[in-house]
Amino acid sequence: MIRTGISSIAIAVAFLAAPAFADTAAPVATAVATPTAAEADAFVAEAEKVGADFSTPAQQVAWINATYITDDTDAIAAKYGADATELQVKYALGAAKFANVPGLSFDTKRKLDLLRSAVTLPAPTKPGAATELSTLVTRMGSSYGKGKGTLDGKTINGSDIEAAMGESRDPAKLKEMWVSWHDNVGAPMRKDYERHVVIANEGAKELGYADVGALWRSGYDMKPDEFAALTDKLWKQVEPLYLALHTYVRAKLNEKYGDAVQAKTGPIRADLLGNMWAQEWGNIYDVVAPKGAGDLGYDTGELLKAKGYDPIKMFKTGEGFYSSLGFKPLPDSFWVRSQIVKPADREVICHASAWDVDNKDDLRIKMCTKVNADDFVTIHHEMGHNYYQRAYNKQPFLYENGANDGFHEAIGDFVALSITPDYLVKIGLLDQAKVPSADKDIGLLLRQAMDKVAFLPFGLLIDKWRWGVFSGAIPANGYEKGWNDLRLKYQGIVPPVARDETKFDPGAKYHVPASVPYTRYFLARLLQFQFYQAACKQAGWKGPLHRCSFYGNKAVGAKLDAMLTMGQSKPWPEALQAFTGTREMSGQALVDYFAPLKKWLDAQNKGKPSGW
Repeated sequence: MIRTGISSIAIAVAFLAAPAFADTAAPVATAVATPTAAEADAFVAEAEKVGADFSTPAQQVAWINATYITDDTDAIAAKYGADATELQVKYALGAAKFANVPGLSFDTKRKLDLLRSAVTLPAPTKPGAATELSTLVTRMGSSYGKGKGTLDGKTINGSDIEAAMGESRDPAKLKEMWVSWHDNVGAPMRKDYERHVVIANEGAKELGYADVGALWRSGYDMKPDEFAALTDKLWKQVEPLYLALHTYVRAKLNEKYGDAVQAKTGPIRADLLGNMWAQEWGNIYDVVAPKGAGDLGYDTGELLKAKGYDPIKMFKTGEGFYSSLGFKPLPDSFWVRSQIVKPADREVICHASAWDVDNKDDLRIKMCTKVNADDFVTIHHEMGHNYYQRAYNKQPFLYENGANDGFHEAIGDFVALSITPDYLVKIGLLDQAKVPSADKDIGLLLRQAMDKVAFLPFGLLIDKWRWGVFSGAIPANGYEKGWNDLRLKYQGIVPPVARDETKFDPGAKYHVPASVPYTRYFLARLLQFQFYQAACKQAGWKGPLHRCSFYGNKAVGAKLDAMLTMGQSKPWPEALQAFTGTREMSGQALVDYFAPLKKWLDAQNKGKPSGW
C-alpha cells in the first residue's frame, strides 16, 4: 500500500481555499471571463504548495489512527478525512474548468488531469456529505483493524488468524476460522458500505464521471473503457497458466482430504488454500509438492529461525538488498518511528503498509512482523515503496507518486523475486552445499507460482466487483452473490459454507473497507516480471530466469533509480520504457518465467478435468 490510507495525490489536492474561478455560484447574468493558461498555472502552483503544507499533519493523524486505534483517534482521523474530501472535490472541480484552456504547458495539463482524477472517494458538495463519508470509511477501517475470529472456540486476532490459516491442515478448524472471520469482520459493515457507495457515486457524478469505478479507471493515462479492456487482455495472456495450476492443486487437495472435503472436479473450497482469502496458496506447498522434486532443500522461514533472526534483523537484511544496488540506507528515524512488531498494549491495523509522512525522508513501515518466509518477502516489498518514495521526493508535489499505482506495488515485488538460493547464500542464510540442484527447479517454480500465479484472478476480481457495485451492475441486494459469482468465474473457488445476503464477505478483505483500489496489485504481479526480466538481462544473467539474483549490481540499481526518480511526471509507458525498453505492459515475462512449470503441469494434468 502506498504511503497511508490517504493517497499522495489526494492529499495534494485537498487543502486549498477556493479561488474565484472555482466558484460555481455566480449569477447567470454575470459575464465570466474565459480562464487563461496563466490562471491555470497559478491554480496548480497553489494546489502544490498548500497540499504539501497540509500533507504532513494529515499523514501523522492517519499514522496515529492506524497504530493506536481508539474512539478519539477515530474521531480525529474522520475530521481530517472529511476536510480533505470536501477540498479534494472542490479542487478536482476547479481543475476540470481548465481542461480545455488553450496554451497549457505539458506539466500544467498533466497536473490538472491528476488533480481531477485522483480523488479515490469523492463526496458531493452538499453540506454534511464529506463528513458522513469520512465517518463511514473511518468506522469500517477501524472495525477491520479490531476484527477477530475464532479457533477452537477461542478468540483470535487478525494477524494470528492469518498465520493459523497457513499452518492448519484440519478442514474443520480451517472452516471455523474462515467463517468466523468473514462473519465477524465483514457482515457488520455491510450497511455502512452500501451507504458509502451512494455518497461517493454522487460525488463522482459531480466530477463528470459515470460512477466511482469510472473515476478509478481514468487514472492510467488512457480512457476508462480502454483501461478495462487492457486488464482483460492481460488476464487472457496468463489465464491458461492459472487454469493449469488450479487443476493440479485441486487434484492434490482431493488426494489429501478426499471427496467429502474436496471433490475431484469443480471449484476448490476456499479455506483449504492456506490463506484467508485464497489469494495466495504458497502456505500449502507441502500439500502439492511434486514427489522427488518437491523438497527444495531449505525453507526460508526455518533458515531465519535457525540463524537467530528477529524482526529487526529481517528488516536490516531487506535494507541491505537495496543498499547493495547503490541506494543509501534508510534514515535513523525509520528505525525509531516504524511499527515493526505488534504492540501488546493497544489495537492497531496489522496490514503491512509503507509510509512517507513528510514527503521527503520520514519513511516508515507498519507491520506486525513474524519470523517467517512470508514476512521476509513482505519486508522487501514494503521497502520498495519507501525507496520509490525517496527517489521521487525532488519532484514537484503532484508528481510525487508512482508512474501508476501498479508500478508502486511492483518495485518491491520484483526485488523480492531476487530472494533466490543465490541471494540467500550471499547474505549467509543458506549454505552453498544446500543450494537445490537443477532437478529441484520444478519445485522452486511451483512454490513461486502458488503465490504469484494463484494471485492473478484475485487481483483482478476485487475491482471487477467494485466496478460492478459502483455502476449498479451488482445491486445492493446482491453484494454477496456478485462477490461469490466473480470468485467462481475467475478463481474457481467457493466458500466452505453457503452464504446469503446477510453476509458481506468482501468486507473481510482489508482493501475493501479501506477503499484502496486493487487493480494496482494485478498490474504489479505482471510488471514485476517485466522489471525482473529486464534487470536480469542488464545484469548479464545466463542461467534459468527464476534463479536470477541481481543483488549487488549497482548498474541495475542506477537504471532502476532513473525510472524511480521520474515519479508520475510522465505517462507510465515512458517510465516502463526507461527501465525495460518497451512501452507495452504485458504478461509475457511472467509466462516466460513459468514456462518450464507450465510444461510440467500439463503433463501432470493429462487426463484430468480442467476448469470448473
